[in-house]
Amino acid sequence: MKKSIGIFVVSLLLFSCNQTQDNEKNSSSTANTEAHQQEKQPEVIELNNGQKWLMNNEMKPIIDAGENILKNYTASHSNDYKTLAAQLKEKDDALIKSCTMKGKSHEELHKWLHPHLELVDALANAGNEQQVNDLINQLGQSFQTFHQYFQ
Repeated sequence: MKKSIGIFVVSLLLFSCNQTQDNEKNSSSTANTEAHQQEKQPEVIELNNGQKWLMNNEMKPIIDAGENILKNYTASHSNDYKTLAAQLKEKDDALIKSCTMKGKSHEELHKWLHPHLELVDALANAGNEQQVNDLINQLGQSFQTFHQYFQ
């Protein structure tokens, strides 16, 4: 009888510890998921008192060249997305090196640039045609977003 009670108590403790650990794992997992989702939310780009932000003369042609590379790729129906990604990355690197912007306009540009850079990186590492097509569409939208906020 004492053995039965002992086994019951040990079983109860083990079960309750596992439940606590499962609850902690679920809470931790939920917190991690929520934090990850918050990290992935793009920052909202603001206009300059209702007007587009002015780009410096060195940066604007680089952005235009990157956009033209994407348009030419799309028009040519090419499948060489790795080369496209490399060309866009080259333009992004040049853009970063040429940046002399300061203050609020610089902060707002980064709100556009960081997600754009992530799209280019994702394109370079895309695993299938559907993913490539989705990323190319998102890059086109990224350039449209740029034109909504910058000139």
